[in-house]
Amino acid sequence: MTKTTHFIKKTINVSADAQGTRIDQFLTQLFPDHSRGTIQQWIKQGDVKISGHNTKSKTLLKGFEVIDLDIQLEQAVDDQPEPMDLNIKYEDQYLLILDKPAGLVVHPGSGNPDGTLLNGLLALSEHQAMLHRAGIVHRLDKGTSGLMVVAKTSECQLKLIDLLKTHDIKRQYFCAVKGCIASPGHIQNQIGRHKTQRIKMSVVMNGKEAITHYEPVEHFKHYTSLKVNLETGRTHQIRVHMHHMGHPLIGDPIYGNPKRVDATVNRELKEVVRAFPRQALHAQKLEFVHPITRKNISIVSETPDDLCQLIDDLAFYDEKTQENNGFEVEYVE
Repeated sequence: MTKTTHFIKKTINVSADAQGTRIDQFLTQLFPDHSRGTIQQWIKQGDVKISGHNTKSKTLLKGFEVIDLDIQLEQAVDDQPEPMDLNIKYEDQYLLILDKPAGLVVHPGSGNPDGTLLNGLLALSEHQAMLHRAGIVHRLDKGTSGLMVVAKTSECQLKLIDLLKTHDIKRQYFCAVKGCIASPGHIQNQIGRHKTQRIKMSVVMNGKEAITHYEPVEHFKHYTSLKVNLETGRTHQIRVHMHHMGHPLIGDPIYGNPKRVDATVNRELKEVVRAFPRQALHAQKLEFVHPITRKNISIVSETPDDLCQLIDDLAFYDEKTQENNGFEVEYVE
């Protein structure tokens, strides 16, 4: 695919009230879709002139100057746009929040050259092609469903990345794991690439700090559903931490053997658990202060049908022990 080039050719007559303003700050206000760093690069390249002369980012305007811009913008990604029926939960001129279905890959890569979320975003607007990774600032694994925030301007993209770095985007997940987790808690350690299995991450001594908070939602005899909040955002963080605790996610093909089920689980439930086709993980809530408008954003995604059915099956088939006339009776479907 041939890359698209966009041009900004503009003459700006500076007003008197701009006196004393740095030119890079002045242009950042006029072009909010572009970061101050990008505008400083335009100036450095000689694409911004004051009264026909090159300038510097720190130049202070005097008022009544004439600024000429001759900017050539190359698109940041050259993947093919592919129209998709994206489930957008929130959108404004700066960002959007979408609900990614399980099975959709976020970025093109080996084995997935197209048909990804990035391809779908490129079809929404040609401007997305001008943004690094088409505005994507974080990712969900192919088998994980739920909410993702995507930038629509370069300024917003940089600010969202900063919010992620400072842990100011609250991300809540819902999952179902093997075994019993009796009470809320957190796990804090370091995560890095697995020493021998390169597709996996693991808890290591020299990795990046990872903090996960978890809280049981519903207990079953052999399984637990959890509400999980991420304080950091490492690759596969929830999956790695649950595996490290000895409670891998149901259906996780990398960190838990989906076919291995406790021998005491009844036959019908074994079939249900073994048949679940993905890791039982859903990004259900995003909360943050909008980096541009300062509006409080809080978006919730309903638990998808397949995960709801799994929880229903755990409740229905899992062996229950209850008292009946003074005797403990174990019901096995």
